Amino acid sequence: MKIVITASGGELSSAVDPRFGRCQYFIIYDTDAKQVLEALENPAMQAMGGAGIQAGQLIAGKGVSAVLTGNVGPNASGVLSGAGVQVYTGFSGTVQDAIDKFLAGGLSSASGPTVGSKAGMGGAATPTPGGQPPTPGMGAGGGFGMGGGRGMGGGRGMGGGRGMGRGMGMGGGFGAVPPPTGAASSGEKEFLENQVAYLEQQLAAIKNRLTEIEGQGTD
Repeated sequence: MKIVITASGGELSSAVDPRFGRCQYFIIYDTDAKQVLEALENPAMQAMGGAGIQAGQLIAGKGVSAVLTGNVGPNASGVLSGAGVQVYTGFSGTVQDAIDKFLAGGLSSASGPTVGSKAGMGGAATPTPGGQPPTPGMGAGGGFGMGGGRGMGGGRGMGGGRGMGRGMGMGGGFGAVPPPTGAASSGEKEFLENQVAYLEQQLAAIKNRLTEIEGQGTD
């Protein structure tokens, strides 16, 4: 069986990274051969938005059966569930400790996200019932624009490449990251529904901000 462990480094002695989407490394391990197959630096670690989706699709494409990590957010959970990958959370210590604990058996996989959206960025919101994403924030200067160069904005947003003006921060959107493909599942359906809800919230926030700007212009 191929499993993956989120890690702070590329060795079995490295500490487990409690984040999934923004972990530093993925250690891919073969439990039958008892050896590391690949130590992969996470390309989504510094992503402007959609890190959980990108990391989930990357790992799903590696053909692993299980993920061992500290926590998993709603976006990554949806991608991995849709790909049939079991997620086990609550791990700490070293990568080798996590592997030993997993091989000892008796663990139950996570039934959904264990933290809210963007938890790996230090602005975690608590999980909401049913896996619905928290309402995106609009803190000044803390935003990601409208797609981070991948989605709705041509570069990094609508105003001088900084989100909207001074980085209004419309959540950290999904941009144009494609959903997982293949056979449909209840997990994938929930993931896509969450994406729609999140993008609708972003659109509403953008419209509200435009109304505010138009009102300021008439003063």
